[in-house]
Amino acid sequence: MGAELVAVQGVAAVLAKEAKTRDRSRSPRKAAQPETDAKMTQDADAALDLDLFDGHSAEDIFRSPDGRSGYTYDDLICLPGHISFGVHDVTLDANFTRKINLKTPIVSSPMDTVTEHKMAIAMALNGGIGVIHTNLSLEAQVKEVTNVKRYKNGFILDPICIMPTTTLAELDDLRRKCGFTGFPVTADGNMGSKLLGLVTKRDTDFLDNRSSTSVGSIMKKFGDLTVADECIELAAANMIIREKKLGKLPVVTKGGLLIALVARTDISKQAEFPLATKDKNGSLMVAAAIGTRLEDRDRVRALVAAGVDAIIVDSSQGDSTFQQDIVRWMKAEFPDLQVIGGNVVTMRQAKHLIDCGVDALRVGMGIGSICTTQEVCACGRAQASAVYSIAKLAR
Repeated sequence: MGAELVAVQGVAAVLAKEAKTRDRSRSPRKAAQPETDAKMTQDADAALDLDLFDGHSAEDIFRSPDGRSGYTYDDLICLPGHISFGVHDVTLDANFTRKINLKTPIVSSPMDTVTEHKMAIAMALNGGIGVIHTNLSLEAQVKEVTNVKRYKNGFILDPICIMPTTTLAELDDLRRKCGFTGFPVTADGNMGSKLLGLVTKRDTDFLDNRSSTSVGSIMKKFGDLTVADECIELAAANMIIREKKLGKLPVVTKGGLLIALVARTDISKQAEFPLATKDKNGSLMVAAAIGTRLEDRDRVRALVAAGVDAIIVDSSQGDSTFQQDIVRWMKAEFPDLQVIGGNVVTMRQAKHLIDCGVDALRVGMGIGSICTTQEVCACGRAQASAVYSIAKLAR
């Protein structure tokens, strides 16, 4: 029995040794084959993903060593990608300057056919900003800026005023031209002068001798009017109109000067503007353009006093000693004033103005539909290339 047990143990030992030998003889490469296959599959998927990106990056297009062509926006088109968000998730917030943010990144040009106070107000209410052009006298440009800064939604800041000497016949003609019937009567017939009274259609109905009867003799006098203080909010003004059943509510200073008018017919038209571009005091923001002459420094001082939020140095060639001088002066004289330099189209031009302290850059030379800079001066650059190059440096 003992001999048989020894024989069995011997056979078991031999079998165990053979099994161990077989394990050792297995190829390591064959053992790792599943891992190798997985890696190859992963690499293939990555290569496929790369092949699916069949367009070109901005870096490929604008910085290619094989060619430095200039590209306009018409030369390029964006390839669509996968969308995993809704329209409500999109925000267009962008900086106009270092410190001025726009909810709607649109700026109206400082051209005399484009931007004065009405356009600047519309731009600011909708989240952009307007730049008052410089083809005005100093006083006129300051007035345009003041009109924007004083604007309040729902307040009429430029109502048509008449003088007390205006005849009823002249008033009839004015009504036909304007389409409305009530007018404030001021000392000199202008906005901002002393309010004397208010004339409405009911004051003039059924009156004869219209050529000889003056408005001053039949108007509702100032002492009998309901007026509002200049600090009144629109909601309070509308409440007064409703409670007292007024057609118009004049807004006056403590000295009795007319500064605004609120009309009953406008209450239903008033809208809220949640995207409006406003300063810390709640006033609409506005920019203004200047040149590079020495006398433009007086213009800057007056514009800053009027509350302008940004100044654009308006020049087709921004890289000049004249612009550098006035930019340095503005940043030294008014450190908090936002200054936009330009126009520039190259990195070198941009760097010179950045070194002078500008808060933003205006990019483009000769790319407007009616601009002749490229034809006359033989200078300029395709706009897409210009924007990309400037952005690479400025950021």
